[in-house]
Amino acid sequence: MTDKNYNEFLEITGPSRRQVEEINDFLMDSRCRREIKTSKSGFTVSYLLEESKKTLATFVCRKTGIKLRIYPQRLPEYMEFLDTLPAKMKKEIIKSSVCKRLINPDDCNPKCAMGYDFIMDNTRYQKCRYMAFMPAVTEESTPFIKEFLRKEFMQ
Repeated sequence: MTDKNYNEFLEITGPSRRQVEEINDFLMDSRCRREIKTSKSGFTVSYLLEESKKTLATFVCRKTGIKLRIYPQRLPEYMEFLDTLPAKMKKEIIKSSVCKRLINPDDCNPKCAMGYDFIMDNTRYQKCRYMAFMPAVTEESTPFIKEFLRKEFMQ
């Protein structure tokens, strides 16, 4: 079932297909488990860490193309990496929603996992967990996405 759904997902990735496969292979080789669900906007393909069972990343389908939502759990250990991202990826992070819960815990659903408080280019950001790190999957972004994910596996 998973392979069939994954192949169907690949069919809709368009020009990003090679990069999507590259990221998928990296995550699968890093011992993540892949889960595929269909949603209103297409497929969501999630990768869960074997040891913690937490979601590390999810491909999401948007009208603008395929994006990868990354849920870093060890960001404070390598926050300076964000300074090395290309301008386009930084712009996506800067434009993402502010985490209401970090600013005022009463402004958001108490069941919501808190967002990320980090520094990039000497500026502090408090971004929503679901929007902060969701780069478009492109030829330019893929090496940085893989490095971002790799840092989550480093110990």
